Amino acid sequence: MNAEARGIEMEIAGGYTKKILNIDLTRRKSVVTETSDEFALKYIGGRGWGAKIVLDNLIKHPDLKPFDPENVVVIAPGPLSGLYLPASGKTSFISISPATGIYGDSSMGGLFGVELRLAGYDALTIRGRANLPSIIRIDDGDIEIASASGYVGKTCSDTERDVKEDLGDIETRVAVIGPAGENLVKFACVNTEWSRNAGRTGMGALFGSKNVKAIAVRGSQDIPVHDMDALSDASERAFSYLKSHELFEFWQQQGLMSVIDYMNNAGVMPTHNFNDAHFDGADTINGETMLKYKIGDTSCFCCPMACGNICLVKDGKYAGTVTEGPEYETACMFGSNVGVSDFPAILRANMLCDDLGIDTISTGNLIAVLIDGYEQGIVKRSDLDGMTLKWGDPDSVLAMVEKIAHRDGIGDIVAEGTHGLIKRFPDLKRLISHAKGLEMTAYDARIGVTMALGYGTSDIGAHHTRAWPLAKEIELGADWTLEERVDLVIYHQTVRPLFDCLGVCRLPWIELGLDEHIYAEMFAAATGVPFTLDDLFLRSNDIYDLTRTINVMLGVGRKDDYPSDRVFDTTIKTGPHAGESLSREYYEEALAMYYKKRGWDENGIPAGVAVTDDRG
Repeated sequence: MNAEARGIEMEIAGGYTKKILNIDLTRRKSVVTETSDEFALKYIGGRGWGAKIVLDNLIKHPDLKPFDPENVVVIAPGPLSGLYLPASGKTSFISISPATGIYGDSSMGGLFGVELRLAGYDALTIRGRANLPSIIRIDDGDIEIASASGYVGKTCSDTERDVKEDLGDIETRVAVIGPAGENLVKFACVNTEWSRNAGRTGMGALFGSKNVKAIAVRGSQDIPVHDMDALSDASERAFSYLKSHELFEFWQQQGLMSVIDYMNNAGVMPTHNFNDAHFDGADTINGETMLKYKIGDTSCFCCPMACGNICLVKDGKYAGTVTEGPEYETACMFGSNVGVSDFPAILRANMLCDDLGIDTISTGNLIAVLIDGYEQGIVKRSDLDGMTLKWGDPDSVLAMVEKIAHRDGIGDIVAEGTHGLIKRFPDLKRLISHAKGLEMTAYDARIGVTMALGYGTSDIGAHHTRAWPLAKEIELGADWTLEERVDLVIYHQTVRPLFDCLGVCRLPWIELGLDEHIYAEMFAAATGVPFTLDDLFLRSNDIYDLTRTINVMLGVGRKDDYPSDRVFDTTIKTGPHAGESLSREYYEEALAMYYKKRGWDENGIPAGVAVTDDRG
């Protein structure tokens, strides 16, 4: 029985400010609107609020293109962001993606969204286009759109440092773009605190299209909490559980780099542009190798897991390289997937991408496509500005990162992403691993229908942020039904996006097993609305229907709900799953079952989704 049927009082008593700061860059004006309790609770916050605002805007502008001034960018933490509970520093960036042309969102850790909440806002919307490069400054209720001419062309780290120096306040939280965002690279990032990124779907390019170089936020207000004692109790239990977990210290030591050995041994780590799923040089790029370069830890707001690793290269050709990272995805995409076993070179690629403001997953993925295409004769040396690309050559990979960020030569084509690369080199289509135009993350889907279905039905394209059921599929093997597998994908697509609505990180749950029910306790304590986890799940599912509605309006249908053909048509070459690929018939059966369970028709179109503007 849902909350409404149980007669729950739907009146917010904390957790939200219910204020949205709306900035119109064209008119150089800002206005604050207040949401209704109904809107706040129906869409929860974070990605949910953003998705609804994007849908309303698309209804008003049905022919909207990502770089049109009318496209809205929403920046939204959640009702748990900034509160005393584990890993409550997540912020969602939501819009129509330039990388894919459909719904897009990306999540950023750190302190930026927390500061936005302390300034009194649950969300920020940006519309229009400034006539010159600009910085948006938010200091509680004092809003200014100022010139950013002094920061143009600067890297992300230099821009953030200079903005803080110019404002005379190192505690100001700043979100910036680098040269890639300024150059409208379609998978450019928004960066904060040196290495925290809204990495996927091209949010940095949208900033660039609106002439926004940076946003600086300072807040001095309290975040309202309905029952501080109840919130503290739930939080202390969560902290205690995490700190007593047997893997807690190991997690702090290696963070996501511990995944390298696990995925390689399982035979699902992308290698040589997803041609293989096992890398012989994995021990040269794994967590143990990373520890030789690690000089410190970092964490997001209120997070005891501290999964960020600061690494320094002290000698050799990449001496002086210092970066927070890499995480698994970056180490894989700039390691095994391009055949590189030189860990300092991976650190250099990580540093370059962070400074230039470009997504490591898409960048490493597409560079691997170029290497593969070059080896197969699809891409010529003349196409590569005279460069020679080959597996295991870090210097050519690093040079290509620079060319993409600056749209130099062949980099100008790669900067257009999957769609642009296929347009210029149609024969590369069979070599690109993607769904809906977003390049796959670092998990091969050929042995797991759950991972393939998660990629195919993700509302933003092939990204594991929506569903990462692969570990469970590896664990259970063949001893479970297709229906159970489909149910697992839908469960992941419900709980994982819920974290982005609440404004918290999913890692305490997915990595250390923190019970997801505790987040409903925290939500009730913060807001005074006694939702159960099922109540929150119901809303998260509705939001998934909503983002699907956006995509249907933009032309997405069943034809788009597939991973790349190579998942079905090419077999894994080495490792424990050599000779295997995914059955297309099995996937079709899974997809049909998925649609039925979601209440979508045979073409993947949801029924009964409201498209009215009900923000109050």
